[in-house]
Amino acid sequence: MIPVQGYEGRTLAILGLGRSGRTAARALAVGGASVVAWDDGPAGRAAAEAEGIPLRDLSREGAFAGIDALIVSPGIPHLYPQPHPAIAAAWEAGVPVDNDIGLFFRSIAQADWADLAVAPKVVAVTGSNGKSTTAALLHHVLTEAGRESQLAGNIGRGVLDIEPPGSGGVVVLELSSYQTDLARSLTPDVGVFTNLTPDHLDRHGGLGGYFAAKRRLFAEGGPDRCVIGVDEPEGRYLANQMVEGLGDDRLIRVSSGRKLTGGWSVFARKGFLSEYRKGRQTGSIDLRDIPGLPGAHNHQNACAAYAVARTMGLAPRVIEEGFRSYPGLPHRSQLVADRDGVRWVNDSKATNVDSALKALQAFDRIRWICGGLAKEGGLGGLLPAAGAVVKAYVIGREAEAFATELRGVEAEVCTTMARAVQRAAEEARPGEVVLLAPAAASFDQYDSFEKRGDDFAALVDAIT
Repeated sequence: MIPVQGYEGRTLAILGLGRSGRTAARALAVGGASVVAWDDGPAGRAAAEAEGIPLRDLSREGAFAGIDALIVSPGIPHLYPQPHPAIAAAWEAGVPVDNDIGLFFRSIAQADWADLAVAPKVVAVTGSNGKSTTAALLHHVLTEAGRESQLAGNIGRGVLDIEPPGSGGVVVLELSSYQTDLARSLTPDVGVFTNLTPDHLDRHGGLGGYFAAKRRLFAEGGPDRCVIGVDEPEGRYLANQMVEGLGDDRLIRVSSGRKLTGGWSVFARKGFLSEYRKGRQTGSIDLRDIPGLPGAHNHQNACAAYAVARTMGLAPRVIEEGFRSYPGLPHRSQLVADRDGVRWVNDSKATNVDSALKALQAFDRIRWICGGLAKEGGLGGLLPAAGAVVKAYVIGREAEAFATELRGVEAEVCTTMARAVQRAAEEARPGEVVLLAPAAASFDQYDSFEKRGDDFAALVDAIT
């Protein structure tokens, strides 16, 4: 555990008692602070009471008397669409509001770091899509290369729950916009921006607010090195702001689909990763036959992970070995079965149109299981990949409405996952892929995209 520094003998309040909230309470206590906490749900309060964490309703008048700071869990709105009443009360009381990411960055440097031969480093990965795969892939490559690495944040363990890193250790964090938006301290050694597509717009007051939350990691964090995807205007804007010119090697630009010129760059074209520095090619990897990284979207993730690994001193050959042994993440282009010439792929994490489009573009001859709680903007963005779809099997409570938006795609309304898997199994032919890429949230039928993906995998296992 990372003991929180700077609050010894002081009292902090915690709002939200899920994984991050309870871990923050323990880390604060280890650091010598006192804690009170609240959760709007009875289950969260019960879990806190079981751990001996004192409860206080932070929405009540006078609740912030004697409180030095409020620590907020990432799922709780602090500005849009409207601030939680407890956060508004903290503002009125003049109490600083932070989150566990802010506590982590102010506490990660321990007193014994001066005695370490090589100072530890923190890599923070953000973006709309691919950040989980990029972070997990980098962690895998580092571990396979014999480097001490810990994976935390939105993936793996809570940021304060990891062990203090040793000499030369690396902490790889996946950070969402909910986390970067509020953290009062953001000081990664390497910052990674994968890409930007519309998501969480209600939480950030629009696309500009969403990008601003991501940009804080760089503009306020001031990382020593930046790895930035430049396939969207926001990435190109951010990359331009972080350097003095093309010769500034504090920046590594990343692209999937086009060659980059000038400066330090890593890009993938037609399945081949290339690294260029000072006008010369310094590394390359054939990504086409790496099973854990199918499709152009995963090639972009590979480029970002490769770039960070190069800043850590790893050779291209060592990185490629790590890529080839990477097993992939559950629910992200995960091969769950290969039977009678038909591949079954679980990409339940494709909860928006852009991520589903990238999943569709990774395969040919697709029997596509899709649907769920649709997000704003409609499904028009999926049409460029419609030619690869043999047939769609639509699930969700609003399956009929979802199916009508799939113009030019043969679609069958199945409503349930069980029916969709059954129908796809009956109709799939050798050489085809049955792909779960919902392009929608799961909450109309499942508690999470993980539960949805697990259901798909279990049904496929039963059939195959």
